[in-house]
Amino acid sequence: MSEMLTAEVEVDAPLHAVYNQWTQLEELPEFMHSVKSVEQISDQLTHWTVSVGGVQREFDAEIVDQVPDDHIAWQSVVDKVHAGRVSFTPAGEGRTRVSLQMEWEPETLLEKVGSSLNLDERQIDMDLERFKRFIESRGSETGGWRGEIHEEQPTTVDGMDTGGEADHRY
Repeated sequence: MSEMLTAEVEVDAPLHAVYNQWTQLEELPEFMHSVKSVEQISDQLTHWTVSVGGVQREFDAEIVDQVPDDHIAWQSVVDKVHAGRVSFTPAGEGRTRVSLQMEWEPETLLEKVGSSLNLDERQIDMDLERFKRFIESRGSETGGWRGEIHEEQPTTVDGMDTGGEADHRY
């Protein structure tokens, strides 16, 4: 059974800078405790190494929807359930609210126990707090990618393929 996790933090930095920093996926291990590395294979494809409860896992994830200064959504490519969405909204002059939603599937007994004790939820809260300190202490982003990505999927109406775009919400 998959778990839906949510967290939110208000960052004392402009929306543009906060969004740009989040696009620097290879720097996520700087503030996300369980993320050991992220390799950006292409604009859409990433390779992750994570360690949860002492168990190391690797998986590929695809960015399925990305709009600059608004949101980034991703999902694992094969097997293991891992999907999420991070959204960025103005929170007053020079401030940004970062909202994170993640879905993942605990597999080991330790992961399931941790999940039942809400340790995973507390972990993403702490990760967002570390992100906040990271960007605020630097005073600016370390880089940024401003491209847009929209996953195209056939849309069906009464079983007929219309060839349109599907709307993804996480």
